[in-house]
Amino acid sequence: MNKPVELPNIKNITISGRIGAGATTLAKKLSEVLHWDLLEGGDLFEKIHEKLKLDQSMVSGRPDHFDLEYEEKVKKMLVNEDNHIIQSHLAGFDAQEIPGIFKICIICEDEEGNDKKEIRIDRLINRDKISLEEAKREVLEREKQHLGKWIRLYAGGDQEWNYWDKKYYDLVINTYSHNQDETLKIALGKIGYR
Repeated sequence: MNKPVELPNIKNITISGRIGAGATTLAKKLSEVLHWDLLEGGDLFEKIHEKLKLDQSMVSGRPDHFDLEYEEKVKKMLVNEDNHIIQSHLAGFDAQEIPGIFKICIICEDEEGNDKKEIRIDRLINRDKISLEEAKREVLEREKQHLGKWIRLYAGGDQEWNYWDKKYYDLVINTYSHNQDETLKIALGKIGYR
């Protein structure tokens, strides 16, 4: 087993991004290079949905306490543990004010800052081998439900709030203009990997 790579002033890394933007791909690649444990938020929420017998897209049917408990668990892990890559939508938001956390956000936007939904949908179709309808439901409906719930739970109802706001992150990488290898190279450079 390889020893985890030590990084100056970084004890954990969070990776957040909209569905299909490339956060999961970067998290897996960073985990392999750094030999750090990877926690994928999507896997945990999938288990919660199975336990509650909810369709993955039915975010509104998930009791609020599950979201609140999960985010608290992420915060405790960021404070008390080292050498983790935590990939979840709110991980970077959760990490605000916690020292030693490098927060990365993955976006997929054109030069004018417009979200490229069609690219994110296509990526899900190819990655997860799902239908166009399922991918659209993931990117359009599930994301809308998540955002609505989190605005209510964490942003006091502020309809302008979103978790991919650049102010929450140390690094924002646009996968519309960078492929997987370039994205990894940018991230490794910024965290001081040699």
